[in-house]
Amino acid sequence: MNNESISKLIPIIILLILGIIESLGGLYFNDKRTKNDLTIELISLTVLPTLIQPAILLFVLFMMDMWLSLYEDYFINSFFLWHVLAFLILDDLTQYLWHRLSHKNPFMWKLHRPHHVVEEMGVLVTYRNAVLYYAFMPGIWFSAILIYLGMIEVYLYYLPIKMTVILLAHSEVRWDRFLYKHKALHPLAWLIERTISTPCTHYAHHGLTSEDGVSNPNGNYGNLLFFWDVLFGTAKITRKYPSKFGAWNKMKEPWYVQLLFPIIRSKDSRSELSSIKTKMDYDPSKDYKDYNS
Repeated sequence: MNNESISKLIPIIILLILGIIESLGGLYFNDKRTKNDLTIELISLTVLPTLIQPAILLFVLFMMDMWLSLYEDYFINSFFLWHVLAFLILDDLTQYLWHRLSHKNPFMWKLHRPHHVVEEMGVLVTYRNAVLYYAFMPGIWFSAILIYLGMIEVYLYYLPIKMTVILLAHSEVRWDRFLYKHKALHPLAWLIERTISTPCTHYAHHGLTSEDGVSNPNGNYGNLLFFWDVLFGTAKITRKYPSKFGAWNKMKEPWYVQLLFPIIRSKDSRSELSSIKTKMDYDPSKDYKDYNS
C-alpha cells in the first residue's frame, strides 16, 4: 500500500473507531439528532473529500501547469520543516482566520451555521458546513498550490494528523479527561491544550452561551493548532465541558437549504437563511440571546 492510500485510510479508520465508540455509548440512538441532521452530516462528510477537495486540487494543478509550469516541484528538495511550516501557516492558520471570520461576518456565519445548530457533539459534527464554506476556504487552495510546488510528501503526513486531531476534538470520546483526572499529568495537559485542539477547548467553542462560564462561542477557533487562539487572544481554557450546545436560532431548515445556501434559500421568513441579508440576521460576534425572547 502506497503512502497516498495510507494517508487517506488513516482518517477513515479513526472516524469509524470513534463512531463505533460513540454509538456504543448511546449517541445517534438516544440523542436529539433528526433524520435531517444525519443527512447533513453524512453528505458533508462525503462531499468534502470526494468532490470539493479533489476538484480544487485538479483545478489548481491545471492552472499552475498552464501558467506557472516553471515552478512545478520547485521546493521538492528544500528542508522538510519548511514544508511543515508552509502547511501550518497557509492551511491551518488561514483556516483559523476563515473560521474566525465566519463568526464575525453575518453572511459567512450563514455558511458556517450548520456546524453549530446541532445540539450534541460527536464525530459526525466535524464537517457540517455549507458547500460554499469549503469551496472558498483558502487553506484548501493553498494546499493545492503547495502540492504543485513539490510538498506532496509532507502533505501526506500532515493531512491525516490534522484530520485525526479535528475528529478527536469533536468526538464524544473525551480523551483529554484522562489528563485532567491525574494531577501528575497536569503539566502535560497544560502543554497539549495550548498546542492542539482538544475536546475540552473545542467543546467550549460549540457551547450555547458564554454565560455558563465555560463556553466560548466566539473564540477557540483553532483546528489543528489551538496555539493560534493562544497567540491571537481568542483562547479560553477551563478544563470543563459545556452542558448545552447549539446556536441561538435553532431553526433547522431542510438539509438542502443548510448545505446549498445561498443557491437554495429557506421559505421561512423567520430564518436567517431566507435571504443573504434579513432582519433576522444574527451577528455571532455579539453576546448570546434567546431566539424566543
